[in-house]
Amino acid sequence: MKKISYERIYTSQEYLSPLGEIHHRALFGGYTLAVDEAVFAMVSDGELYLRACEQSAQYCVKQSSSFLTLLKRGRPVLLNYYRVDEGLWQDRERLLQLSSFALEAARQERYQRHQRRRLKDLPNLTFQIEILLCEAGVTSEAMLRTLGAEACWLKIRALNRHLGVKVLFALAGAIDGLHEAALPTIRRRELMEWFNALPVLPENHSGK
Repeated sequence: MKKISYERIYTSQEYLSPLGEIHHRALFGGYTLAVDEAVFAMVSDGELYLRACEQSAQYCVKQSSSFLTLLKRGRPVLLNYYRVDEGLWQDRERLLQLSSFALEAARQERYQRHQRRRLKDLPNLTFQIEILLCEAGVTSEAMLRTLGAEACWLKIRALNRHLGVKVLFALAGAIDGLHEAALPTIRRRELMEWFNALPVLPENHSGK
């Protein structure tokens, strides 16, 4: 069966080559097919299954398509992938169109999932820094990148006056996808000079 699946993978790569370079990876006894890490199809027991999406819904209903079931930890799991039957294999233009729909849907979901990534999931950022950022109005990775490390640091320093330069390095590293210790020397020097040029905050003395 493994040999049959590999034959189907190679055929799929040939037929769907206009979509880009298709890579396969083993998963739950089957194989995923992906372009640029966006998984749009699976091969199981020698059959190709395309990812179902809004654009392919009408086709699936009309053809009464069967959906893929795989075993995960010994339990059957129904996946949102419909079988490519012999008729669809014969209609290569239609197969390519439905495959392009599946790939676009996979790319959209991957993008949305990336956008939903929490700030604390970025390098260097702790749960505490995430809370400070959110309280300061910086609620997403996109906003963090747009504002930059210095502006975000100033925002959260307004909430915590004892914030040090290490948090500034952490923010810059998070934006660049690096551990703060791996920041380039030039960038670290720029941040240090900026930090040292800041006016010293006056002590907050209570009148009580």
